[in-house]
Amino acid sequence: MAPSGPGGVRRRCRRVLYWIPVVFISLLLGWSYYAYAIQLCIGIYSDHRLRVARMMRDLLWLQVNVRCLQPSLPVSMENIGEQGKIFDDSVSLLSVVSLMVYHLLFAMFVWSYWKTIFTLPMNPSKEFHLSYAEKELLEREPRGEAHQEVLRRAAKDLPIYTRTMSGAIRYCDRCQLIKPDRCHHCSVCDKCILKMDHHCPWVNNCVGFSNYKFFLLFLAYSLLYCLFIAATDLQYFIRFWTNGLPDTQAKFHIMFLFFAAAMFSVSLSSLFGYHCWLVSKNKSTLEAFRNPVFRHGTDKNGFSLGFSKNMLQVFGDEKKYWLLPIFSSQGDGCSFPTCLVNQDPEQPSTPAGLNSTAKNPENHQFPAKPLRESQSHLLTESQTWTESSSNPGKGKAGEDAFVSVLIISVLNGYQGCGRMEQASHRKALLTNYPYIPLAKYAIFFISDVNPTQRYEEF
Repeated sequence: MAPSGPGGVRRRCRRVLYWIPVVFISLLLGWSYYAYAIQLCIGIYSDHRLRVARMMRDLLWLQVNVRCLQPSLPVSMENIGEQGKIFDDSVSLLSVVSLMVYHLLFAMFVWSYWKTIFTLPMNPSKEFHLSYAEKELLEREPRGEAHQEVLRRAAKDLPIYTRTMSGAIRYCDRCQLIKPDRCHHCSVCDKCILKMDHHCPWVNNCVGFSNYKFFLLFLAYSLLYCLFIAATDLQYFIRFWTNGLPDTQAKFHIMFLFFAAAMFSVSLSSLFGYHCWLVSKNKSTLEAFRNPVFRHGTDKNGFSLGFSKNMLQVFGDEKKYWLLPIFSSQGDGCSFPTCLVNQDPEQPSTPAGLNSTAKNPENHQFPAKPLRESQSHLLTESQTWTESSSNPGKGKAGEDAFVSVLIISVLNGYQGCGRMEQASHRKALLTNYPYIPLAKYAIFFISDVNPTQRYEEF
């Protein structure tokens, strides 16, 4: 076997170094178990039992001396023993409950962390890889329109709707495949990852479609783990500074345990809150920093289907698996539903969504720019509009149908406009079509009205 050379040695060294954060978290987790379960719960409980035994001994000695001096004074040994037993039982119950809750959170934390680390990221399927002939043709063609034409033919039957910033097909030269939607190449893993969110050094793995749910549960259970430790350790932390703890090794574990749990709680709460927001918007970390690009341009909410559907896309339909690190996400990772209307990759796009229709009244195409899902129901009557437009006996109805399509185009182009452009759209509708009722409703539709009321009125 030929030697791997210095390049192979460097790669192996990097792979070893990548595990350092994971080893650090594992050691910290093991120490926290020792500090909380052994030193705090069991150690403090043993200390309480010792204190109760000493209290019982002192009270017994006091009783003997009191009876010798004043035999008529009523001092009952049964009452003293009962009070000591109640105190001992309360401390024992608190320790048992704390240990049960702690071990539950500890087990879920370790389980989700393990799944996040050792779940292999999913890669694009064979359909997205170029054939040998397509690779040969692509190598012969120079970068440019001919190069893109080869990619367009290869991607004709693939469910891809995102593009590069220049509008080209997303292609990975390293993996020699057409990238599915939301797929990105990881430079650390050196492969394309489906629905890549980010490469996390704390798990030494790419967080993507196959383990994003596990990563969310890892953040959730680690946050609950730290909050629970900080809450139950607080009283002993206060007693440490008031000299209420015995001078043993346990008190230093208790102090550092509280500091570590409190600091990690702050950082984990912000990170977990950020990823909850990403899930509610159906975004990845990469898409939050750089909006996905479709044929019509960038659309930061292109994959958002509403809060409930966005949650189901990550956690799945079966609620019994939501809190368990068991894969239950929807889809295959290669294609995702969007809130776009026209998703035919062969259909030419119109950047503004308005100019071609407004300048050419005979062109009755639907706008190429997408509408939100809440607006898509306006296109469900497309067959009725087409029939009305093609019937010359219904002049008024046919004109209404045409203006209906024009209004959809105006609404389509209205998205993202400034206030001056919005006012221009409203003025154009009222000036050109003041006698058509749909124009009035369009003005109402694009005015500053609550969206729910707006759709119901329309």
